[in-house]
Amino acid sequence: MRLLVLGGTVFLSRAVAAEAVRRGHTVTCAARGTSGSVPDGAELVPWDRAHPVPDELTERHFDAVVDVARHPSRVAAAVTAFPHAHWVFVSTINVYADESTPNGRPGTLPLREPILGDVDLTLDPEAYGPMKVACEDAVRAGASSATVIRPGLIVGPGDPTGRFSYWPRRIADAGSGEVLAPGRPGDVVQVIDVRDLAAWIVRAATARTPGTFDGVGPAMPLEQLLDAVAEGVGSRPTYVWVPQELLAEQGVEPWMGPESVPLWLPRPAYDGMLAHDVSPSLAAGLTVRPLAESARDTLAWLDATPDARVTGISAEREKELLATFRADATDQ
Repeated sequence: MRLLVLGGTVFLSRAVAAEAVRRGHTVTCAARGTSGSVPDGAELVPWDRAHPVPDELTERHFDAVVDVARHPSRVAAAVTAFPHAHWVFVSTINVYADESTPNGRPGTLPLREPILGDVDLTLDPEAYGPMKVACEDAVRAGASSATVIRPGLIVGPGDPTGRFSYWPRRIADAGSGEVLAPGRPGDVVQVIDVRDLAAWIVRAATARTPGTFDGVGPAMPLEQLLDAVAEGVGSRPTYVWVPQELLAEQGVEPWMGPESVPLWLPRPAYDGMLAHDVSPSLAAGLTVRPLAESARDTLAWLDATPDARVTGISAEREKELLATFRADATDQ
């Protein structure tokens, strides 16, 4: 297969290019080339997508295209340039307007209204999901065949967000000590290893798999996820479950950021965001590795990459929150 990866230098798109090379495909990556290198065995064709598609690409034939972009105009232009290829468009679960209903999947949850223009997310971060809806529409309208994959939280080595990375690092550092765990043990979450998602994308491109799927792993209670992380990093911590009400009162942010406890989401408003039905994706060829393996490999990557990003509260802030929690419990 002659595969064109629009990107190929960072996290998921780079993992897709690496997996395709590993499988013996001819891989061309089109990117500015300023965010990193393409994998060994892949070719880089420089292209800033703010500009027209270069002749060097349009003069070639590609069997499949993988695109992770969020700007509707750029996706539409690329589809117009390569309409006969099979497209695998990487969207997001943020296209869903309903984030509270568990066990949703494509076709059962309403979508956000599309935004057709290219919005600067630093000015309006809420435009991300609606722009991805417009990108999906452009791919389906212009490509001869298409797979649309809507990932949830992507984890594993190379993660630039630092969200999941917080937990392998924190739990490894804790050893057998205490770790603040947010919310309730049974709060459902789900993640997917970048390598598993990339392999599925390459298989979908090769098979020209039609349809729309959620790119998610199995949903599980948060306590089970933390236990899997502990297994992967070789620790046996004690979890102290701090209610979400106290976290909110203390100004702790959900999801990500320096003042957050990553993976914590307010409930019940976000009961469905990390609880999608993975069965259609598994039936379509997705395979997932044990989460302990993802945690182990993420920690190894963190140890080998001193400047890797890990977001979340500091150890000092965690101690303050645990002290506040215990003081409140004593007063009641």
